Amino acid sequence: MTTTSTTDVLIIGAGPAGTALAIDLTRRGVAVRLIDKAPHAFDGSRAKGVQPRTLEVLEDLGALPDVINQGTLYPPMGIHLGPLTIPYRAMAKGKRSADVPYPDTWLIPQYRTDRALHARFETLGGRVEFRTELTEFTDHGAHVTARVTTADGGEDITARYLVGADGGASRVRKIVGVEFSGSTDEADRILIVDAAVSGGLSRKYWHVWPGVKGRFVGACPLPHSDTFQWMIRLAPDEQPPQDLAQINTRIQAHTRNRRLALRDIQWQSVFRPNIRLAENYRRGRVLLIGDAAHVHTPAGAQGLNTGIGDAYNLGWKLGQVLAGADDRLLDTYEQERRPIAAGVLGLSTKKYEGIAKLDPSSMRRGKDEKQLALTYRGGPLAPSAADHTATLRVGDRAPDADLVTADGRRVRLFDACRGPHFTALAYGRHAADALAALDWPTAGAPLDRLVVEAGRGGPGGTFGDPTGEFAKIYGLTRDTLVLVRPDGYIGHIAVHDLAGTTRAAVLAMTPLSSASTPSKQS
Repeated sequence: MTTTSTTDVLIIGAGPAGTALAIDLTRRGVAVRLIDKAPHAFDGSRAKGVQPRTLEVLEDLGALPDVINQGTLYPPMGIHLGPLTIPYRAMAKGKRSADVPYPDTWLIPQYRTDRALHARFETLGGRVEFRTELTEFTDHGAHVTARVTTADGGEDITARYLVGADGGASRVRKIVGVEFSGSTDEADRILIVDAAVSGGLSRKYWHVWPGVKGRFVGACPLPHSDTFQWMIRLAPDEQPPQDLAQINTRIQAHTRNRRLALRDIQWQSVFRPNIRLAENYRRGRVLLIGDAAHVHTPAGAQGLNTGIGDAYNLGWKLGQVLAGADDRLLDTYEQERRPIAAGVLGLSTKKYEGIAKLDPSSMRRGKDEKQLALTYRGGPLAPSAADHTATLRVGDRAPDADLVTADGRRVRLFDACRGPHFTALAYGRHAADALAALDWPTAGAPLDRLVVEAGRGGPGGTFGDPTGEFAKIYGLTRDTLVLVRPDGYIGHIAVHDLAGTTRAAVLAMTPLSSASTPSKQS
């Protein structure tokens, strides 16, 4: 029996990227279906590093507490050379600051990240539909019709947009005919095994046993468990060991430690380093995010994080277009995110090649991996000729900062920005006047208007900057109006013609109706 249904957005794939998008759209009041052909949530550790920028995104989406509670900081590496274990700090401990609340990469197995996102989606009234497989779809120009199969039969779903978040082998990408350029090295394989181990292996290290020609065995302790993620880089003609006895024999032969014995295997997979990038992220009413659009080597923990970044960029744009904004806003998704993925692919590939040679700089992790410096400067929503401050340009990540209310209460800027709205920051009296007069559409994402002045906060919800820290972080030296997009990037900076240039920037990102809404100041 075939049933029929309708929705605003149909998302194929309930991994981190697809679920993050589902959360973002649902909190905007968009009707979402999130389906996955798997029988249940993913069980493996696979992508285990969550970067600082992604932690900020997860905080906004409401999934951060579970991720923090179920993860930990990365341990130092322990490089085994014969009888010696040499400690090596691949990730220097970061220092929290007012503008960077989460300075460190967070270690958490992917299955826990997936479940944290699923749980958050469910609190918003959503449900992941497992055992539901896409078989075909057609883009009719004004909508998409998709045929899916379930245990109960078939269903025809009509959606205004369809999003493929279904991984490197994406069926959505193949049906729509988008080229997936790049390479797969079939001779370069890594066996990944999640298992506990006997033999007294310390959990204070991420262990690495180097070998000849780039071969290695690694064991990273997974937090709040007795499990390690084991990585065995195989020789080109080597058959991957299949069962527990074969895996133990292989590890013992490489490490020359016969006391090590894996037990209780929870998940295993053979990984091949794909390096591929989709030619397009959008075809009509079909869009691609995450691994469906780009796949990476595991070095530097970039794939999952870039996928969540895709979802965060696309979510507010889909919400705006569904509310009446010009459909061309969706073109900016590919224009902004595809160059990011290309750069990340280059970074992770270089790191992976260096690790094979035991290059210390390739094992070290720093600011490039943290994704805090990623920018959309020069893109379609961030023209190079736009006004800028001493520290920021349009397209940059909007930093966090501490503000103070009139009664002396400290407020994080990220707390004020959290949610599906735009945020406008007016610094100085002239900027505050321009902000108060700014028309904002009644449809789509609302605008939260924040007025900040030097010194203590004033009446009417004006925030204070008594230490001058906010002005320093944002590079403010005169009256300035800053518009922050719902994804936490700067959509406009005005230091000249505050009202006029801001109105022009708003038109490109909001529904076409421009009825004014009352000024909302916090």
